Amino acid sequence: MIEYLSQYPLLLLFVVASLGYLLGSIKFKGSSLGVAAVLFTGLAFGALSKDFHIPDIIMFLGLVLFVYSIGLSSGPAFFNSYKKNGLQDFGFVLSMLVFSGLIAVFLWWLFGFTAGTISGAYAGSTTNTPALAAVIDYVNSIGAMGKEEIIEDAVVAYTFSYPMGVLGSIIAILLMERILKIDYSKEKDALKKDFPLEESLSSCTLEVTNQSIIDIPLRDLIREYQWEATFGRIYTKNGQQSLANWNSTFRVGDIVMVAGSKEDIEQVATFLGKKVDSPLEYDRELFDVRRIFVSNPDVVGKTLASLRIDEHYNAIITRIRRGDVEMLAKGDTVLELGDRIRFIARREDLEELSKLFGDSYRQSSTVNLFSFGLGIGLGLFLGNIELSFGPTFSFKLGYAGGPLIVGLILGTLRRTGPIVWSLPYSANVTLQQIGLILLLASIGINSGHAFVESISVDSLWLFVASAVISILTAITTLWVGYKLLKKPFSFLMGMVSNQPAILDFATSRAGNRIPVFGYVMVFPIALISKIVIAQILFMTLY
Repeated sequence: MIEYLSQYPLLLLFVVASLGYLLGSIKFKGSSLGVAAVLFTGLAFGALSKDFHIPDIIMFLGLVLFVYSIGLSSGPAFFNSYKKNGLQDFGFVLSMLVFSGLIAVFLWWLFGFTAGTISGAYAGSTTNTPALAAVIDYVNSIGAMGKEEIIEDAVVAYTFSYPMGVLGSIIAILLMERILKIDYSKEKDALKKDFPLEESLSSCTLEVTNQSIIDIPLRDLIREYQWEATFGRIYTKNGQQSLANWNSTFRVGDIVMVAGSKEDIEQVATFLGKKVDSPLEYDRELFDVRRIFVSNPDVVGKTLASLRIDEHYNAIITRIRRGDVEMLAKGDTVLELGDRIRFIARREDLEELSKLFGDSYRQSSTVNLFSFGLGIGLGLFLGNIELSFGPTFSFKLGYAGGPLIVGLILGTLRRTGPIVWSLPYSANVTLQQIGLILLLASIGINSGHAFVESISVDSLWLFVASAVISILTAITTLWVGYKLLKKPFSFLMGMVSNQPAILDFATSRAGNRIPVFGYVMVFPIALISKIVIAQILFMTLY
């Protein structure tokens, strides 16, 4: 069987992927490794034979698909977050990375490691392959004596430290969430206005009883009371029915449909009047309700306000569902492929609106290979540009940094003229999952044999060193960020997720996408900083 699998690496890849995914779904005391189990399954298979090898192109393909898709989906939240806390976040991330470098220096002194070994251990503990490559390139460029031995030390240390770099952060997350007694659902409720998270939306009918709001336009009421709710049909006392708009006014006895979270509906009810049971919700005689898919590229990347729906149709949008996230429709909401819009409108207008937005499930799930390929191409081009700072120091953003940065920018732009950069939600999730599995399975299989061969009495101290760097850095980041800087723990989990498997684990623990925003916030800074720190470590300790 071993000989057979070594001859068919593609078969080996999918055997590891399927078994790893199965093991990752098994829960123990409410916890599971998730997709990270694919990495450890790959290590186990790779340890069986040195002939097991997955072509590097598959690993790089997985990495590029994953980071580019992450960048596209997280771009808007990334830049919005930097506008609010950019300088503080930058300083915090940089200080934690310098701290991890100082830990490495202390361990070099304590255990008597070589400069190559501790540089490789640092790169592995922080799961940063470009940092290892930068150290190797530096060793070759200066023509160091015994460079083959130095490079071998660095590679072995990296290979041995990498698995601990993944496990260390996972251990730190599990430990700190218990020590700090984290309530993820409470954090989610507090952050739903800052991040595009799933909201528990509902609707109800209210009867207007408050005399003080009579004849005041709805726009003024929303502005004054800061209501986060959508108003639908209005049924007056004389039997007339209409759709709410910014200029709508109320009179005592009017029945109004309101949609929003339970808390927001309660707030509206407090000022407007009282909740009542009314057949208005089920009345489809004049206005009908329909969900329409956004599949027309012409409307993608545009705000609802810019489409001026109310000027052309007797219709309103109450909610938008994007993947698992249901959100209220607002004027500044930007449409994406695959969105499902809930309209209330006359039947003849609904037909026209379906044509305008496309309403094709198949088309809304299709990837535009031109824009997708062009975006990845731009990312790879950026990643291969060598950035030089002096005669002895240079680095590249590589397969991870280039596509991620381009993905963040294009995801924020959403479209450039006729080119739509964003992906349908379903396609984006699928590409992330495929990319992650290809990446982790390849890394595990290719590193497994070297990992086992490096095990010795001396390597146990290397194991301890990598565990200290990984766990202590993650614990310090989580504690300082949560206790001193008052950052959400869910967000901080993403900040310590220096590897996709850790990010997937953090996301499953949080039960939402907040860790993803922390991950994309840190990754570009961390990638460059780790490359610099690894080279400084070697130059200083050599």
